[in-house]
Amino acid sequence: MGIGDLLRKAEAGSAANPLDLFNVDPSDGPARAEDPLWGLRRRAQDALFERLGSRLFDPNLAEDQIRVYVMQELDLILAAEVQQLAPRERAQMVDSIAADIMGLGPIEPFLADPTITEIMVNGDDAIFVERGGRLVLTESRFMTHQHLRQVIEKIVAAVGRRIDESSPMVDARLLDGSRVNAIIPPLAVDGPMLTIRKFAKTALSTTDLVALRTLTPLSVEFLDACVRGKRNILISGGTGTGKTTMLNVVSSFIPHDERVVTIEDAVELRLHQRHVIRLESRPPNVEGRGQVAIRDLVRNSLRMRPDRIVVGEVRGGEALDMLQAMNTGHEGSLSTLHANSPRDALARLETMVLMAGLDLPVRAIREQIASALDVIVHLARLRDGTRRVIEIAEVNGMEGDTITLSTIYQFDYGAGFDHEGRFAGDLRPTGLRPMFSEELHQLGIALPEGLLQAGPDPLARSRR
Repeated sequence: MGIGDLLRKAEAGSAANPLDLFNVDPSDGPARAEDPLWGLRRRAQDALFERLGSRLFDPNLAEDQIRVYVMQELDLILAAEVQQLAPRERAQMVDSIAADIMGLGPIEPFLADPTITEIMVNGDDAIFVERGGRLVLTESRFMTHQHLRQVIEKIVAAVGRRIDESSPMVDARLLDGSRVNAIIPPLAVDGPMLTIRKFAKTALSTTDLVALRTLTPLSVEFLDACVRGKRNILISGGTGTGKTTMLNVVSSFIPHDERVVTIEDAVELRLHQRHVIRLESRPPNVEGRGQVAIRDLVRNSLRMRPDRIVVGEVRGGEALDMLQAMNTGHEGSLSTLHANSPRDALARLETMVLMAGLDLPVRAIREQIASALDVIVHLARLRDGTRRVIEIAEVNGMEGDTITLSTIYQFDYGAGFDHEGRFAGDLRPTGLRPMFSEELHQLGIALPEGLLQAGPDPLARSRR
């Protein structure tokens, strides 16, 4: 059966839409390789990339102009490729391939799917997505490494970044705020790799996190009291555990009459206070100049008269500047870092302070950390795919050369599993009362006995 016959058969009712024949359906699986249109699409795209080259993503050309070039070139390519296609049929195929090229290719539907939280493209061999906390291998693929490379270049060019052999990896964000990481050969041995952490159109609230059982009503009330009482809070956890989401929720407790400065690598936080100044770091330009690091922004923020400083993530020498800010009148500051436990978070913070390049004694660093931090909120992604806060710890101070911690809330692993196979446990008070309770009381912020009383959350059972 020829291509013209396929199109006519589709129009007769064998396919809901003739253009469906030109797009790979995720449910088709290996049948894609048997599709006679697949090879044609691939050859047409390769020829288009070869003929138009960088003009496909020229920032000086309007999208309408680029589309005109694409449509004209594709029409010529297909006219030479398939003589038996009628003009109308060829126009349909041109529209289909142009839509694929002008957009983001096979990842376009995943970006539009609200149930997908992350997209991972491993060259042109595989596209994985995260849905419901679990990784799923899709049947969608990019046509070629070149196709994927062009999509990556389109994404990063839209936000003023670049990626090439001299700068083969980049962090960027889409216009909707989704976080993007791309890495290409020679660093990526098996071809270009693209990872997109999607940005939720609606920021999660405390109500959402309680419904998802990431937090409990009691722990929400406790964190609210800590933020209003200007405790310095560090949110820790592994990759993809929801640290930024938690930071966004905890930041929502900041009173609206305070001046807040947020500092991020790529802007993700969405604070609703009236007085928020958002700062974003900048990578070096083509000549390797013009970089503005997180550390530079933290230092600058101290001259902006902030009531609170919120650092999206500390990962280097800026940890020292943040600790110094916390210790010099900027109470109630918030940040996140990657760590496997609250104790590990302290060790990582110590290491990052050493990265500042100052020859400080280890004990002096630990004293800075113990004096600056009040609370560590630790998240984990459990085996059932859910993201939970599994510990809230108070930083007590120093005993000898060791920073001491007290666990105020602890996740109950012993509760087993519910009927859906998910952990039935919740975050529960340990019965310990934080040392800063009296300070909060003096500020008029109460921590009722029931908030910290050991035992199950009285509202937890009703959610099971």
